[in-house]
Amino acid sequence: MGNLRFLIAPSQVPEDWSDLHRAYLNAVDGRVFPTRVEVDGNVLTFRRQTSQSCKLNIVWNITDFGRPVVRTASLPEREEPYVLMLELARGKISTLKDQLSVWQIAGLNIPAELIKLHDEAFTAFAQAAVIQDKVEECSELAGVALQKAHAAAEMLVQIYARQRLTILHQRSQAMKLPVSLGCNLGEFIPNDSEGKQICQAFDAANIDLVNWKLIEKHEGDQDWELCDQQVEWCEKKHLLIRGGCLLDFAPHGLPDWLESWKLDMVNFQSIISHFIETAITRYTGSIRTWTLVSAMNTGGVFGLNEETRLTLTARAIEIAKQTDDSIQCYIRVEQPWGDYLTKGQHQLSPMQFVDAIDRLGVGLSGIDLELRIGYYPNGSHHHDLLDISKLIDKWSVLNLPLHITLAFPSDDAVVDEKNPSMSKVQANQWKTDWSEAAQAEWVDLYLPLLLAKPSVTGVFWSRFRDQDARRFPHSGLINPEGQAKPALDTITKYHKQYWRS
Repeated sequence: MGNLRFLIAPSQVPEDWSDLHRAYLNAVDGRVFPTRVEVDGNVLTFRRQTSQSCKLNIVWNITDFGRPVVRTASLPEREEPYVLMLELARGKISTLKDQLSVWQIAGLNIPAELIKLHDEAFTAFAQAAVIQDKVEECSELAGVALQKAHAAAEMLVQIYARQRLTILHQRSQAMKLPVSLGCNLGEFIPNDSEGKQICQAFDAANIDLVNWKLIEKHEGDQDWELCDQQVEWCEKKHLLIRGGCLLDFAPHGLPDWLESWKLDMVNFQSIISHFIETAITRYTGSIRTWTLVSAMNTGGVFGLNEETRLTLTARAIEIAKQTDDSIQCYIRVEQPWGDYLTKGQHQLSPMQFVDAIDRLGVGLSGIDLELRIGYYPNGSHHHDLLDISKLIDKWSVLNLPLHITLAFPSDDAVVDEKNPSMSKVQANQWKTDWSEAAQAEWVDLYLPLLLAKPSVTGVFWSRFRDQDARRFPHSGLINPEGQAKPALDTITKYHKQYWRS
């Protein structure tokens, strides 16, 4: 068993270690190791089954940037403990330098202000590195370096997004970005006022009602009426339609009655195939893009193992393409950083899972990455702009179009605590407390980056209304009183700017 030990300056030891369980170690290639965390005073010990060099990923408070996940550079095991703040600063500055170099070579115009921040970060880090024996002073300087590096990273990504969007918009003869901007409608038919808000902010919609658990609550009794009405409404409003997901492998994601068939895998697959064929056939010509499966990498439903979930996912795509070979088939990846692997209950990383399906040649068209920020156990922790950019670049190597499904809470009040399928909002991680203003600020900062990425062909907000945001509470754009949140105005602003006719 390999150990990595880190020293924290006594003055910087957190009062609340509640997020420590989310810390993990990963290899240079991104593989996440099951990690055991131990605290002894101001010494942190991370244990895993291998002794190879790896990176520590940990939630840490950064001045002016909240409590994002921060990672070290790749570190070898050694007897002497590392100074945590110094290694976090080293990791961030290294990532910043690499990305700055790549984008400069690609022709990005870098302002003097960014270079100044970068140099200040490196200077503070260099000063900290020579006094590692003085943990307090070293950590204080490293903290300055970490804050400056985050500021420089945020500015760098904003500059990239702005310049990239300008080029994309100029190249587009129709004056529209080659990206779909949409939202999941939830379980309602919009009235005139809501319809106007949706059409002003989006050019696409996701029909989440085409979900097996909602359509066939009792075996053999299917109800498509509300789905039909939503599809008809979208067609009248000339919105692009994405359907699904049809199969949700998250806990409680499939109809309860289906569990009785799980031991008879032949009939289990047959029942699944029949439902997919029915849904695709019903909306032939209306829905051209489908999210067929979600949470297949994390699982949880009926105790299905990884091999079974992989087989069922591949079969779902195969049946969908056989039914209508002109449709686009996407699968939704939950927790795309793979931090759930720390529990030791999974063998395949998210990318390995998707790559295995793609290599089967069943007709996978694209990937839908879930960025449910601030939620647990089925969401992701807060990551800064550069981390999100690197994540998308990493998934882009599969050469498949990407959709991004977003959720960000505007409140942390507990909703329906007894509902086992509902995620909870984590203790505040953003630069300010969870609020409607914070939600709008996050959208304003992150949406341009997602729209600017060449591999991203669709960005979808998780839910339009709070009352439909059952799995991720407070993530809607309309509050329970029916009033639009500031985030909706922010999205509308970008839609008007980049999708004008």
